[in-house]
Amino acid sequence: MPIRPAIAAWLAVLTLLPAQAADKLPARGGDIEITPITHASVQLEYSGKVIQVDPWSRGDYTHAKPADLILVTGIENDHFDLDAIRSIRKPGAPVVIPAAGLDKLPDGTALANGEAKIAAGIRVEAVASYDLIPGDPFHPRGRGNGYIVTLGDKRIYFSGVTECVPEVQALRDIDVAFLCFNSPRGRMTPAAAAACVASFKPKIVYPYHYRDGKVQDFKAALQSQPVEVRLSDWYPANAAK
Repeated sequence: MPIRPAIAAWLAVLTLLPAQAADKLPARGGDIEITPITHASVQLEYSGKVIQVDPWSRGDYTHAKPADLILVTGIENDHFDLDAIRSIRKPGAPVVIPAAGLDKLPDGTALANGEAKIAAGIRVEAVASYDLIPGDPFHPRGRGNGYIVTLGDKRIYFSGVTECVPEVQALRDIDVAFLCFNSPRGRMTPAAAAACVASFKPKIVYPYHYRDGKVQDFKAALQSQPVEVRLSDWYPANAAK
């Protein structure tokens, strides 16, 4: 589906970042293509459908594809960017959001922590995503979502901004995890994120939402674990920090 003129006009005013090549993950029914965009923004393609996660205007959407499904993990601007959502959304495509975002996007599909729904023919499960250590900024329980999407025989988890709370530690059978760093107040440092991965044991993990976080320390901390750590450049030229 071609990008509409309105999208092209919006893209023209962005500070564009270099497009990244897609990773491929074999799955029942065909490969899943995973394209990191920036910060917490990811594009997935599977079986003719496109999922955009936390689209953000600071990313390079020149080669992005219009979304059959959009997932929004939080109500903060770097996760819930209405201009980006409107520009990349196919007409009528569901946008799955936390209930706290309904005033911002009344036609969004709200999921509470622990709920699941079929959206655009894809199973989406909402996972709790919140902070434990007090301080500002603070993400309270129930305001944001992580998500698990099932594509073929693969389960892919997007953490959103969270600490390693019990609901995250309880995850099982995750094929690919996108796990945030959440550095303020020492909530999800590289070491804490690595310990979290060791608790729920995904097969593959991408650290994301890390800004200046030391991803090499994260990778080194997981050397003894049976998990593949994939590092991508989420911040070309530091443009999205």
